[in-house]
Amino acid sequence: MGARARTSYRCTECGADHPKWAGKCDACGEWNTLVEELVTPRATAGSASRRKAGVSSLGSGGRVVETQRVGDVSGSESTRIKTGIAEFDFVLGGGIVPGSLVLVGGEPGIGKSTILLQVAAELEARGSSTLYVSGEESPLQVKLRADRLGASAGRVSLLGETMLETVLATAEANPPVVMIIDSIQTIFTGDLEGAPGNVGQVRECAARLMRFAKERGVAVLLIGHVTKGGGIAGPKTLEHIVDTVLYFEGESSLDHRVLRATKNRFGSVDEIGVFRMTEGGLVPVENPSALFLGNREGHHASGSAITALIEGTRPVLVEVQALAAKAGFGTPQRVTTGFDGRRLALLLAVLERRAGISFSSLDVFLNVVGGARLQEPAGDLAVAAALASSVHDKPTDAHAVFIGEVGLGGEVRPVSQVERRLAEAEKMGMRTAYVATRSVPARVPRGLKVIGLGTLNDLFKAVAP
Repeated sequence: MGARARTSYRCTECGADHPKWAGKCDACGEWNTLVEELVTPRATAGSASRRKAGVSSLGSGGRVVETQRVGDVSGSESTRIKTGIAEFDFVLGGGIVPGSLVLVGGEPGIGKSTILLQVAAELEARGSSTLYVSGEESPLQVKLRADRLGASAGRVSLLGETMLETVLATAEANPPVVMIIDSIQTIFTGDLEGAPGNVGQVRECAARLMRFAKERGVAVLLIGHVTKGGGIAGPKTLEHIVDTVLYFEGESSLDHRVLRATKNRFGSVDEIGVFRMTEGGLVPVENPSALFLGNREGHHASGSAITALIEGTRPVLVEVQALAAKAGFGTPQRVTTGFDGRRLALLLAVLERRAGISFSSLDVFLNVVGGARLQEPAGDLAVAAALASSVHDKPTDAHAVFIGEVGLGGEVRPVSQVERRLAEAEKMGMRTAYVATRSVPARVPRGLKVIGLGTLNDLFKAVAP
């Protein structure tokens, strides 16, 4: 049996090395920050004699390699591997790049294993060999899930293993085009004493998988669990190691899921793909705006407004609902879903000071329909319109869209890519668009009336019956 690799314990806060584990770091005083890491041996023998002989001290273990110009590098975007799942390819930027390392994170039960098993089946059907490494489920469990989904995953190579050395040796013997690891928290290396899933194990296994992907040109997809804080379990450096980070989002009570790219070295970030959860697995939704808007015909209550977001490169219409009701006791409540609570407080203050609408004695509830998240300031105008509509109990136009940022002075500020937002609004049947005066484009989509606004008071005058 060969000698076991030497390890040390490094503090994740200050970086200090310790020969053995301890609850507290002696250097910075932080608790529970020591993680086990492999120690890379350094060639030190003979270094003094080499210095005396005049040999460079920059290092002796390297070798001189021939460089090449950037323009001479072979390969192109056309080498991307198409999975056959349009929304998945869209979020990745057009498909899987050979030799890339992709991390797919999400809460338990959100659909990470489901979507990647569907990807494996589609890749095999297209002639791309796939190795599915299952560390959490037995091969029988994976087969039963594939049978439930109806996916043609019968030709997918399946490996039930958690030891990294075995996984890499198997992949080396018969290299696949794509390898899926389910999940990175269950994989461990025998060179570290820590249990699978701890910081040291996750970081070391991810680093070795990254080297394997780059050296062999095999695309590796990792499934990562999400902690209570919403981050991927393991070190934050795990997200820096990989090429692409995808997050699965969605409410357990809803039947749709959003796949969002938060990092992508081969495409745009913040792209989203929308899927609907069915008995046959995750089905791509080609028109997300229709999903988030729902049916607006017929009864249209007060406190509702439509805005157009830009998610990566895709415009999406979403509905904002607000409810302002008399506070029953104590301090009025401010409850938001899919919207920043501090941004809501700012807009309430602007409405009270600049538009004369008081919320001091009202509970305010704000919801972005469909589980979407309203993060960019382009939705401020819709939030203001929904709040005013709820206070006065007068519905807004069901076929109107509100696009603009609201400043502290009550002014309506322009936002980026207004033309694309308006084009999506016209496509979804909107007839009127309220935007900042400086945002009114030279070319307006046919069938859409665009009204420029300078302040919030201009908005309330324009929408007043």
